[in-house]
Amino acid sequence: MTTSQRPQPAGPPPAATRAFALLGRRWNGLILAALATGPAHFAQVRERVPGISDRMLAQRLQELTAVGLVARNVQRGPSSRTRYALSPHGNAFLIPLAALLVWAEDHLPASGSPAEGHSVGVRHAADVTEGVDRSAADVVLRSP
Repeated sequence: MTTSQRPQPAGPPPAATRAFALLGRRWNGLILAALATGPAHFAQVRERVPGISDRMLAQRLQELTAVGLVARNVQRGPSSRTRYALSPHGNAFLIPLAALLVWAEDHLPASGSPAEGHSVGVRHAADVTEGVDRSAADVVLRSP
């Protein structure tokens, strides 16, 4: 069998590729997590995401708005202000975000290396997903 005839290994699922391409970009996940606490003006988002520059925050908010995860609302008046909030699609992200945070809390110590021998019990992610419109309001994550 020649190399061209061998079956090629399947790559990652396309949805995973798309999700990690967006969320793997520096700051995007932290901005979404910052907006999970509620709508905010630009300066408030910057305060919730320490270390991000104004330029980078503006770029990332523009990207997240373009893909429909963040809604941008310009409040007209003597001094216009822009308010950012999670869109319905961004709000739907809170459930996997909660799961990711619970996993990170259980498996990634502050140093960033995997915890060895760490057992995981039943965890509730209500603090992150409170107010999220979903059919399973009592999100419970269980270890295998």
